[in-house]
Amino acid sequence: MGTGRERHVLVAAGGTGGHLFPAEALAAALGRRGVGLDLATDHRATHYSGNFPARATHIVPSATVRGRDPLSLGVAALIIGGGVAKAWGVLREVKPMAVIGFGGYPTVPPVLAASLRGIPTIIHEQNAVMGRANGFLAKRVTAIATGFRNLSLADPKLAAKVTWVGNPVRPAVILAATTPYTAPERGGPLRLLVFGGSQGARVMAEIVPPAIQQLEPALWSHLHIVQQAREEDLDAVKKVYADLRVHAEVAPFFSDLPARMAASHLVVSRSGASTVAELAAIGRPGILVPLPHALDQDQAANAGMLQDAGGAIRIPQAEFTPVRLASEISAFAAEPQRLEEMAGRAKKAGTLDAAERLADLVLKVAKG
Repeated sequence: MGTGRERHVLVAAGGTGGHLFPAEALAAALGRRGVGLDLATDHRATHYSGNFPARATHIVPSATVRGRDPLSLGVAALIIGGGVAKAWGVLREVKPMAVIGFGGYPTVPPVLAASLRGIPTIIHEQNAVMGRANGFLAKRVTAIATGFRNLSLADPKLAAKVTWVGNPVRPAVILAATTPYTAPERGGPLRLLVFGGSQGARVMAEIVPPAIQQLEPALWSHLHIVQQAREEDLDAVKKVYADLRVHAEVAPFFSDLPARMAASHLVVSRSGASTVAELAAIGRPGILVPLPHALDQDQAANAGMLQDAGGAIRIPQAEFTPVRLASEISAFAAEPQRLEEMAGRAKKAGTLDAAERLADLVLKVAKG
């Protein structure tokens, strides 16, 4: 494989799964076309990027703009400026034919530096509402790819740059999507998958176990629960399920989450863009609890899209109580055909070829 400008791209992504998973999917699609890839990200990526198919990973400094006071803005500007300088050197070394950003503030320095150097640039917005980092870059990039068909834009003039491609999903998700949904049988196992991501596992530990306690005891022996929980919550969550004699597997992290989604009857989770995209691609019904304090309310918009399609129930965190969750689970157990209907509707809302669509756009933009 060549490593020159005509055969290589640079992907920039924040160091969380929500940004890195779609970038991984694009890397696989480009790799099938003989295009190599480098990754620019931050130190958090070490948890997710061990198997990322990049020739090299470049840690580029960046900062989240949290405050509007002069001191906060000045410190952030200095750090981002240093990141642009570092990215400038990376671009000189990599010589990419295009730079693709997947959101998060670590995207800003590489994409901004590429724009200043005249290298074609693309940002991919996974959420139904554009994030602040992508919003900052939108006017400067060559093209904007979107995960949802209806992206809210602050500036209508940007519409000419927009191409809908869908949200790329990892190869593991595409494999999991081949598993058809089979509704639980009355009196048979009901497989529940619970996860919350790095910012959302606490509420799941606080709400789900007491919700299970409130179910009819006859249901306990039929439940098979897989739940993500933080290290500090593990013992408490495990104890509740052990006391109820509920079959449960509880761990801080599952590396095979797509396969576990495919094996589940119902998913209870946050509604980050990757989670919603993967639920839809695999075709699994969800109870979605958006992260409540996000400035852009992107998770609420994401969950609303899947709810409108009939594939999920959106519950605001203020209403996500043990009583409410127990009520929803009991209703599904009594009418398992509802789960099958929701799974089918979720599947219809999914996009399995988004990575290929985005790869097409990358090559089109790179060729000018």
